[in-house]
Amino acid sequence: MKLRDIMSRHVVSLNTTDTVEKAAQLMKDYNIGSIPICSDSSVVGIVTDRDITLRAVASGQSNRQLKDIMTPNPVVGTPDMDVHEAVRIMSEKQIRRLPVVENNSLVGMVALGDISLEPKLQDNAEVALKNISMPSANRFS
Repeated sequence: MKLRDIMSRHVVSLNTTDTVEKAAQLMKDYNIGSIPICSDSSVVGIVTDRDITLRAVASGQSNRQLKDIMTPNPVVGTPDMDVHEAVRIMSEKQIRRLPVVENNSLVGMVALGDISLEPKLQDNAEVALKNISMPSANRFS
């Protein structure tokens, strides 16, 4: 199975100069936990609800631009990537969401939840979640 088979195709994105407040509002409106940050249609970063909490709100700086709190150069997948490969990458990198890019343009998003909804992939999602949730220092011991 390929990522194109399970990815969400309607993805909300923002740019680096948008505000933390705008990102938080979109997360609330769409009930999502992360937003790809794009320059034109190329993914240059990703911001998560955790980034907003720890990098902006906790330091009293919720009026910042996303370029100040985003994770730059996020790991991405491609529509033709095998889902098992994506799960392996998500597990190794301890990420729950993977932007999907084709020809340098954002075309979708795959979340661990998307993978867990596929009956054939539920075991993979369970293993990935276990690895993602494990503290980094203990991951491979």
